[in-house]
Amino acid sequence: MTNNSALIIRGLCKSFGETHAVRNLDLVVSPGEMLAIVGPDGAGKTTLIRMMCGILKPDTGTITVLGLDQAQNLSAIKPRIGYLSQQFSLYLDLTVDENIEFFAEIHGVGDYAKRRDELLAFTRLTPFRARLAGQLSGGMKQKLALAATLIHTPEIIFLDEPTTGVDPVSRRDFWKILSALTTQGITILMTTPYLDEAERATRVALMDHGQILIADTPQAVRKQMKGQLFEIVTPDIRRTLDTLQSLSQGVQAFGDRLNVVLDEGVDESTIRSHLIESGVHITSLRRVQPSLENVFISLLESSTAKQETSVGSPA
Repeated sequence: MTNNSALIIRGLCKSFGETHAVRNLDLVVSPGEMLAIVGPDGAGKTTLIRMMCGILKPDTGTITVLGLDQAQNLSAIKPRIGYLSQQFSLYLDLTVDENIEFFAEIHGVGDYAKRRDELLAFTRLTPFRARLAGQLSGGMKQKLALAATLIHTPEIIFLDEPTTGVDPVSRRDFWKILSALTTQGITILMTTPYLDEAERATRVALMDHGQILIADTPQAVRKQMKGQLFEIVTPDIRRTLDTLQSLSQGVQAFGDRLNVVLDEGVDESTIRSHLIESGVHITSLRRVQPSLENVFISLLESSTAKQETSVGSPA
């Protein structure tokens, strides 16, 4: 642990009745880093983000933001962070300019005109500054929400699934903006359901059952995949699945293709012979590099199995 970390979380826990949303979670984020937190619905991602921002109070554990203990210095921390929630509240009957002005006033930003113009240019919203927010596309609304989040020049921004429901082109533009922010030294923590987005982050954290299973660079995460991965394209997915169960460590179906994890000692000819002998028609078979999706599905399956074993074990 270093004193200049942007964020330090130790032993964080949060429950809602019998539901343990976050369980004894530890995390350290460096200044200027972009951390993408991914995980299934109910993993605890939004609860974690809301605790980081000081919106929810942890049951136990500590959060240190920009060197300050959050529990003791929340009022000093808030002006230095920005938060874009899943339902960021733009005022649809105000123009783009008026929305940014409104949030500038909320944050006590006095002379905001220059900053507003910079953000409009940065998000490419300048041509639409007189348009009502309610008349913007989904992607443009998200860019306006980000501009409003940045009006007070925060050092850390927390984004909760900011591109959910946004078209692919707008998602790409939004990520270009985020990448540019990191070059300015802004630390970004975000949750996302999109693994292709997580690939662009400095680090990726997989969260499940309220815990971080792994947090590392996308390259390092992919190396967590044990064995070797083969892609099989076949018109008979079900028979292929049944046939490979005895050989594989895991099989994942993606449309008309299967990703099969096998021991290092098993080669392509062995798989092909096994399938042909079983009457399976193969369109193509090749070894591929694991994607984040492959690794995360594998880790989630392992995590779920451990959870089930723990629940079923005697006290």
